[in-house]
Amino acid sequence: MLLLPLLLLTDLIPGADNKRGHEHALHGPTSFHVIQISSFVNSTWTQNQGSGWLEDLQIHGWDSDSGTAIFLKPWSKGNFSDAELTEVVEAFRVYFIGFSRQIQDRVSEFELTLKPEAWLSSGPPPLPGHLLLVCHVSGFYPKPVWVMWMRGEQEHPETRQGDILPNADGTWYLRVTLDVVAGEEANLNCRVKHSSLGGQDIVLHWGHPTYTMVIILAIILPTFILLICLTLWYLRRRSYQNIQ
Repeated sequence: MLLLPLLLLTDLIPGADNKRGHEHALHGPTSFHVIQISSFVNSTWTQNQGSGWLEDLQIHGWDSDSGTAIFLKPWSKGNFSDAELTEVVEAFRVYFIGFSRQIQDRVSEFELTLKPEAWLSSGPPPLPGHLLLVCHVSGFYPKPVWVMWMRGEQEHPETRQGDILPNADGTWYLRVTLDVVAGEEANLNCRVKHSSLGGQDIVLHWGHPTYTMVIILAIILPTFILLICLTLWYLRRRSYQNIQ
């Protein structure tokens, strides 16, 4: 279907008429090419951009909103009559509609999303008696992402978001900070929303490593004390039996 509009465009090129064959011979072959850029955001939204070039001079454009051609030079219409031009423009419009529908039916196969990785750290305290909590989010694609420090389920108004920066592999990185008074960091968490997560947000709770260590110590320490007591009891019992 693409071939038809391209063939029709050959008559738009100045010099295509046989009457201008002498000028064509003087100046040599003239190249004409068409550039099409189509953007598919989802299965229902498409934008088509087109341009026609005579050598390095753009002489045609395409208005995606209205579905009509744009003639950028007074002579861009070539030797076509108004009726013929209408047919050519309609051929392109039908082509763009058909092309868009074909791609939209399979647009999900072209979608690429990469899940973010997230971790927490602390930065230099901005003020004495304060803590700077840092939430790092990296390796995500596409670029739009939502990251917020939360207290429980409430967004923390002091959240500060840096610029979204590119990684070397084409993915993105974001750093989000929160300045809090030391001792007031309880119940804080960093929440990450991204299209690749399928509605399953990443939630990182500040201080969980410490809580985990406390739990581990609470289990291991009593066990260790119990083992010491059993060992001492066994040694004393052996010693008592040897004396008898």
